[in-house]
Amino acid sequence: MSDGAFEPVVVENPDGVGPIVVVCDHASNRIPADYASFGFEEDALQTHIAWDPGALAVARLLSTELDTPLIWPDVSRLIIDCNRAADVPSLIVTESEGRKVEANRALSDGERKRRLDSIHGAYHAAIEACLARRQAAHLPTSLIAIHSYTPVYLGKARPWQVGILFDDDRRMADLLIRALKADPGLTIGINEPYSPADHVYYTVARHARPRDLPAAMIEIRNDEIGDEAGQRRWAKRLAKILLSETKLTRSAPRHGVTPAIDDSGTLRRASLTRRA
Repeated sequence: MSDGAFEPVVVENPDGVGPIVVVCDHASNRIPADYASFGFEEDALQTHIAWDPGALAVARLLSTELDTPLIWPDVSRLIIDCNRAADVPSLIVTESEGRKVEANRALSDGERKRRLDSIHGAYHAAIEACLARRQAAHLPTSLIAIHSYTPVYLGKARPWQVGILFDDDRRMADLLIRALKADPGLTIGINEPYSPADHVYYTVARHARPRDLPAAMIEIRNDEIGDEAGQRRWAKRLAKILLSETKLTRSAPRHGVTPAIDDSGTLRRASLTRRA
């Protein structure tokens, strides 16, 4: 698709009736044409400072398996981080993981507002609209954010294959942690490698707290989901937890379409997609 038709927010499977809404704040490393003149460095776009590699693939598989909406911004976090409050420095970074982001230095107030309104604001408006529709339809809803993180950060190895982030509402987090700990091969980060104190819980807190929704943020180490096999494995693992441990009933597949992941972990269909 050309940038002439570019929209900053994607909503997949908007009419899904499963009990989870999935968001993926750092799904994309895209620099739209309007921002190319700022000079974002091409090699930086392939690194974690630009996006969360593997996260969107897992989120899509999970959304399709559970028949739930998936919402994500099709813009790199280097332009604006949709999982940050407007008043924190990491909203638009000038340095990340020791690397200067020259394209974001000396931004005007007008440019900052443009990014907030057209990308950040549009993303959160799409999430809010989805949750409002589900509430009006009396659909049970929890909120899950899918992220990935680097195995090594500033020279320090991270031992956890997955981290579960949460605030004082532990309903969803405790469910996930308990189920994941049943696998002796996994080391679980509990509010690791980040926690809400690091300003990384913005999307979940903004939308789950006012509606009292069970919610959590799932961080998967990106070497675990660097290929399709790993992505399918993690999506299937998480879907099984969310279906069995919460005793949530999955809706029958609509229009005769089978679920996304069969017992071998094979992708069976893609999500319906629309631009917000």
